[in-house]
Amino acid sequence: VQLQASGGGLVQAGGSLRLSCAASGRIFSRLDMGWFRQASGNEREFVAAINWSGGSRDYADSVKGRFTISRDNIKNVLYLQMYSLKPEDTSVYYCAAGEIGSYASKGQGFVYWGQGTQVTVSS
Repeated sequence: VQLQASGGGLVQAGGSLRLSCAASGRIFSRLDMGWFRQASGNEREFVAAINWSGGSRDYADSVKGRFTISRDNIKNVLYLQMYSLKPEDTSVYYCAAGEIGSYASKGQGFVYWGQGTQVTVSS
């Protein structure tokens, strides 16, 4: 599976961004998918996950109510819509994928990873 994340950038606090992750190499609708992030000097952390159909979603407490994960199984694209961004959201964001069922453990079962896209939120 090849995953290509895009959409990062520099935004002021309170602003919004939408990240995209294009997938290829496997049947997209057979994959659970998610987003993680890693700030400089920190460990990678779970952000959000979505099951293969889009019918189930999970979020980290730190982003709940501000971020929305979604997917388009026709276009083979995963999205992360981010609102009310805070400086502490500054990180490199990664998309990831795994077999059906892997989303439920906050993505611990994800085995496919894309390159990251930098999100920087200025105060």
